[in-house]
Amino acid sequence: MRRPDLPSAPQARQARGALARRTGRRAEAWAAAWLMLKGYRILGFRLRTRLGEIDLLAQKGGVLAVVEVKSRTTLDDALAAVSAEQRDRLRRAGEAVAGGRPALKTLAVRLDLVAVAPGRLPQHRPDAWRGA
Repeated sequence: MRRPDLPSAPQARQARGALARRTGRRAEAWAAAWLMLKGYRILGFRLRTRLGEIDLLAQKGGVLAVVEVKSRTTLDDALAAVSAEQRDRLRRAGEAVAGGRPALKTLAVRLDLVAVAPGRLPQHRPDAWRGA
């Protein structure tokens, strides 16, 4: 018999999911602010495409950065948290977004990572998986 003062398994899962969503949104806001300080223009947050969701879409010069934001304790953990399949999906989603907007068609699409760790400044890795 379950103790009435403890949440059920579905309630516990919901609470963990809600916390993860809040943490993710906070990390994306930090990442966007950090990129703006570096001269990027933020074009979109959590863009949903048929190929997947793009955390941040940013532009600087002739580059359209498809930015994956990961909240992890180290940059290496953040890099490892994005699978090759996910990177491919993100790259294709970015190219689809760029191809569908005349102002973005001429920009080079690049896949960046911003790692956000508790108590530390965000770390931006342009072209994070070059050659991967």
